[in-house]
Amino acid sequence: MTAFDLSPPSDAQRQTLIAGLNADEQRVLLHHGTEAPFCGVFLDNKQDGVYGCRLCGLPLFRSSTKFDSGTGWPSFFAPFDPAHVREIRDASHGMIRTEIVCARCDSHLGHVFPDGPPPTHERHCLNSVSLAFTPNGQPYPDPLQRGGAEAEPAA
Repeated sequence: MTAFDLSPPSDAQRQTLIAGLNADEQRVLLHHGTEAPFCGVFLDNKQDGVYGCRLCGLPLFRSSTKFDSGTGWPSFFAPFDPAHVREIRDASHGMIRTEIVCARCDSHLGHVFPDGPPPTHERHCLNSVSLAFTPNGQPYPDPLQRGGAEAEPAA
């Protein structure tokens, strides 16, 4: 069981968070868009830390699970906590895929595929604009002002 509060933001909180997004972030997070490959700010990030949801701040993936998939998007073999990422069947664009969204705010993150490295053999392929990065030892962002685990430093 996760230590983070997974209850969704209120309508007012959600509107405030959305107002802080740029047009590209809105297109990807809210309208299931995709950024172009090999251009995301986190593709080559090698720092130790935690990648969280750009909209609500929920921790999603640890840098220790990041790997170079060669696809052009940041890729991870396991989520921070399985409860933090929700999977949805995606039949768009003439193919069947598994979309991944933030379990707290439903923001589009990317897709998960069964061709990753051990131990999970999963490749969580994410859009950089869907993510925020917190270096280890720094406090997690807490845009919903929930305190608790959100007030702890990333590790």
